[in-house]
Amino acid sequence: MAEERYVTVDEFEGRVDIFLTKALDRTRSFVQKLIENGNVWVNQKQIVKTSHKVKSGDLIRVVIPEPVSLNLTPQDIDIEIVYEDEHLAVINKPRGMVVHPGAGNYDSTLVNALLYRFEGKLSSINGVIRPGIVHRLDKDTSGLLIVAKTNEAHIKLSEALKNHRIKRVYFAICEGVLEEDSGIINAPIGRHPVNRLKMAVVPNGKEATTYFEVLERFDKYTFVKLRLKTGRTHQIRVHMSYIGHPLLGDVLYGRPKNEFGVEGQLLHAGEIEFVHPVENKPMSFKVELPDYFKEILEALRKRSQKQDKIQH
Repeated sequence: MAEERYVTVDEFEGRVDIFLTKALDRTRSFVQKLIENGNVWVNQKQIVKTSHKVKSGDLIRVVIPEPVSLNLTPQDIDIEIVYEDEHLAVINKPRGMVVHPGAGNYDSTLVNALLYRFEGKLSSINGVIRPGIVHRLDKDTSGLLIVAKTNEAHIKLSEALKNHRIKRVYFAICEGVLEEDSGIINAPIGRHPVNRLKMAVVPNGKEATTYFEVLERFDKYTFVKLRLKTGRTHQIRVHMSYIGHPLLGDVLYGRPKNEFGVEGQLLHAGEIEFVHPVENKPMSFKVELPDYFKEILEALRKRSQKQDKIQH
């Protein structure tokens, strides 16, 4: 049965989605979906814009639809669980695995595996197709991902993510040789104006900031460490392409082919730090580069050594 709630705005003036996020104790994305789906009325007038402004004295009616039963199939898929307690888990997602079901990917996703492994004990805040998913990694990006088992943990982790209190460090091999040892890429990201499958740096995009640090230089490539301040879709891939150094293997933002035959960007989420949302203790995790990544690094190192010998 749908839940109906009435909330009076008190000592607040601003966006309705921000007000309701706090008033309903839900994530902002959940509230925004309610608004966009026509489930919110302000002073008896239905609103569909998340940016609608409210002020003290306004009466808001919210209809929260009945939760839909999960129809996803739990699947016994091997996944590496780096850490687990009753509130959350940290997963080392393999490259090639889609995080949650969507168009063209209805099973064999990380969510299918999580439902089996945790017997369905995942937060329900993100709806029926993304239970437990606090943040995502692209299909061909490997590495650490936090999963919430409870709604309380999910809300607090989402808040920490939004306020940049979750530190995420990635490792990648990019095309070309970066001249600077380190730097900041600060360029807004939005939907590509022509190719709707892609994101791009656009003037009216959302704020996006990526920090990079060079770890090793090779003849035609650079091994880099990257840290996200924001978490826009495809952020690292878009930003590295924007500065002229697309990731090796990234056919969407880089070259269609490469000498190593790599299909999919060489990008690994290797480190993550956050404060436990319930126990309030610092958590820090690191995982090694995957074997295929290390093999390409080793091949580049051997090639560099050979070139050095020839030159000397």
